Amino acid sequence: MKKRILIVNVNWIGDTLFSTPFIRAVRDAYPDSYIACLLHPRCVEMLELNPRLDEIIIYDEEGVHKGLFGKLALIASLRKKRFDTAFLLHGSFTKAFIAFLAGIKERVGYPTKKRQMLLTKVVEAPSEELHKVEYFLNIARAYGLAPKSVSYEFFIDDSHKRFIAGLLRESGVSEGDRIVVLCPGGNWDPKRWPKENFAALADTLAKEYGVRIVISGARKDLRLAEEIRGMMKAKPIIIAGRMTLKELGALFLHAGLVIANDSGPMHLAVAMKARTIALFGPTSPAITGPYGEGRYKVISKNDTCDIPCYDVTCRDNRCMAAIKVEDVLKEAKEALMTNCRAAR
Repeated sequence: MKKRILIVNVNWIGDTLFSTPFIRAVRDAYPDSYIACLLHPRCVEMLELNPRLDEIIIYDEEGVHKGLFGKLALIASLRKKRFDTAFLLHGSFTKAFIAFLAGIKERVGYPTKKRQMLLTKVVEAPSEELHKVEYFLNIARAYGLAPKSVSYEFFIDDSHKRFIAGLLRESGVSEGDRIVVLCPGGNWDPKRWPKENFAALADTLAKEYGVRIVISGARKDLRLAEEIRGMMKAKPIIIAGRMTLKELGALFLHAGLVIANDSGPMHLAVAMKARTIALFGPTSPAITGPYGEGRYKVISKNDTCDIPCYDVTCRDNRCMAAIKVEDVLKEAKEALMTNCRAAR
């Protein structure tokens, strides 16, 4: 009988991407098994088309599964699927309790939130902070699996590529144009490099290298993108809010360079093997920075504050302001020159 495995995943886009080396390790160890992933609705797009998964099960904690009856319905559904093993990447007590009530006999994870009594295999927490990729893979290794790669994965199809090709054409991008994509957003303000810096950098790159500047982001970043455009002499293309995450992944295939704050889009660029400059301030590159194979450079000049810092109310932003336009320009020039040499 094929082994039936449930991976109880985390709730954030970037962390879900960090879980893909774990998913690959499980599939490599059990190539004939049935593997499903329990996932928050906002993260589904990160794992859609992933060939290592047989099923994505949505756990809508704020919606249909919010109350007691919603959770009981989820538990009943999981029971019918008769999973043998649950890997609990998420550290919550509730998710471990759901796996227990769903009758999953083997439950593997860290003893966070005082849930060790719900686990059949307790994975000892690491003595020092690990990158999130390694934090998840530590569970795999403790279970006896041997991950072959630490690089994360993101999958798109031809429809996403066609959409982006059409969007760029409509925006006046010719086939021979070189594109630099800026991702100035972030899920909280202290992680964002100053918008005037993005504007100054973009103008210099457009003038000196003749690149087309594309400002990307979610719909909520549209105002920020417009503000950056208002500070620029060059005319950037704003496509913030006009694409899905899959289509954003396809955009990165066209990019000669991506410059991004610590954010989900930055990690998508790395996953798509785009040349990427990642700007870090309050967060730690050692924990949530780019990881595995890829063409990326991290710039972090925080020497005044302890990191990681999760003070979302901080208005000082000195850690991001410490990264000067010249710092990013130096790395951007090297990346663009490297691309030129590779194209010859």
